[in-house]
Parts: sequence; structure tokens; C-alpha cells
Amino acid sequence: MTPGTTIAMTQKLFDAKLVRRAGAVGTALLLDHLTPEPPNVWHPVAWFGSAMTKLENRVWANSRTRGSGYAIAGFACGALVGRTVRSTTVALTVALGGASLRSTASEIGAHLEDDQLERARTVLPSLVGRNPSELDASGIASAVVESVAENAVDAVVAPAFWAFVAGAPGALGYRAINTMDAMVGHHNPRFEQFGWTSARLDDIANFIPARLFAGAVWIVSPKQRNAIARAVQEDAPAHPSPNAGVAESSVAAAIGVELGGPLQYGDKIENRPLLGVGPRPNAASIPDAIRTTDKATVFLAAAAGACAVLAQRKSR
Repeated sequence: MTPGTTIAMTQKLFDAKLVRRAGAVGTALLLDHLTPEPPNVWHPVAWFGSAMTKLENRVWANSRTRGSGYAIAGFACGALVGRTVRSTTVALTVALGGASLRSTASEIGAHLEDDQLERARTVLPSLVGRNPSELDASGIASAVVESVAENAVDAVVAPAFWAFVAGAPGALGYRAINTMDAMVGHHNPRFEQFGWTSARLDDIANFIPARLFAGAVWIVSPKQRNAIARAVQEDAPAHPSPNAGVAESSVAAAIGVELGGPLQYGDKIENRPLLGVGPRPNAASIPDAIRTTDKATVFLAAAAGACAVLAQRKSR
């Protein structure tokens, strides 16, 4: 067998994998839209979180070294489970969290539309970590829009991206990283050192997906393209997260609102940079944000499918 023949066969195998993965990504995204997420007692991601909590309690120390071991173990567990499952469709369906995100955000939006502020405050902690007790309707709407934007990357675009790149191990390996970041990637005395590696891995894993998402928002929002480009270039860099700022600023500009400002997490108050230009969000901003993120993720899924079709034609 000549080197040229070997290269051609390798290219065909790679193209075939892209086609299969693109199909798996499209199928999983469709299932995420059509089916509700199972309750935590039956959800594999919740099982993983429980296992990592037990591991954290056994190995915790105020040390980046211990935290790195924890993060590596969690990522390896996710990737190995993905390799065992083998089905990219199954793995990505488990890793996606868009259905829960949309359902919870819509529920809060409905409470705000009905002027049921206390009910909205009650549901909000299931979506964001900030203290809802002093938030007015606009503050709650702002928190929901920010969460919808950020979690469109964390719960949809990023797992789909890594499934497309690395199949089932990529999808579940990413979900492991993101779950650990949510658990220990916090700036507080317990996790400042221990959670450092988990937080940095999450930043790295979301870097490309966040920018793909912002690009997709730009494409599906033709009337706001100048505003989106300005917000991502000028506002996002001031955000403490290298990825959340990109996602939030793109959605803020797309729906014409201003996000950011003072936030309270427990007893801690942060003054976040302002993202976007316009009025503060209201109840109507929540469905606007959901529609925008849905259109962006559909565009990215279609783009993945187009790549697969091109790869398939090229291999013939």
C-alpha cells in the first residue's frame, strides 16, 4: 500500500466520522427540544455530581495540586464513560441541558408577565446563584437573560461542539468539566485553590464554543449586527469570565437591552460591567433571549450538517 493510498483511506475514515457525528449532533439537539429532562434521581449528570461531591469530601485540601487531581479524575471518568457508551447521540443527549434551561427561564418569564414577583423569586435560584430577595422584576429578568445566554454555551453549544470534535468521549468529558466548575470553581475560601484547575479547564473548554455562539447570534440577527460586534469587542473583555461575557454581550445587543451592573451572590456584592446598550430587561426580554439563542444553536447545528455533507461529497 502506497503512502498516498494510506492518506486517502485515512481521509475517507475521518470524513465518515464527521458525517456520523454531525448526524448524532443534529439528532441529540432535536431530542433536547422535543423531550423534557429526567428528574435528578434518574439523570446521569446528577449521579456524576453526587460521586464528585463524595470524592471532594475525601480529597479536599486548600491546594491546587489536590484540586488538579480531582479535576483530572472527573474528566477521565466522563471521557471513559463516553468511550464505553460509544454512541455520540446517547452521550450528547445526556450532556445537553437546553430543555431544562428553556423550561425554567420560560416559567420565570410567565410569573413576571403575571406580576407574580414572589413566585419568580422562588424559581430563580434554580437557574442562577445570585440572591433574589432584593431583586425587582427587571433585576430578575436581567438575571434570566444572562443565564439563558451563558448556558446556551455551557448546556448546548459546547457539548455539541465537543461531540462533533471528539464523539461521545468529547461530549461527556466536557459535561464532566462543566459540572465540576459549577461545583467547585468558585472564588471563596474553600474553593479558591482547590477549584482553580476545574475553573481553568472550563474556561479552555468553552473558549471556542462561546465565540462560535456569538458568531451565530451575529448571523441570525442581521438588524443588530453592528451592535453585536461592538458589544462583543468592547463590552465583553471587561466581564470577569472570558466566555460568559462574550455570550451575554452578544445576546444583550441582539435583543437591545443592557445587562450587568450590581449583583449579589449570598453576602458578596459584585459590580459587573455593563453589556449592551438599551433599556434594562423586562419580562418580554426573556422570550426574546430564548428565541435568539434557539436560532443561533439551530444555525450551528445546520452548519455542522453542512460540513458533514461537504465531507461526504469530497470522499466520493
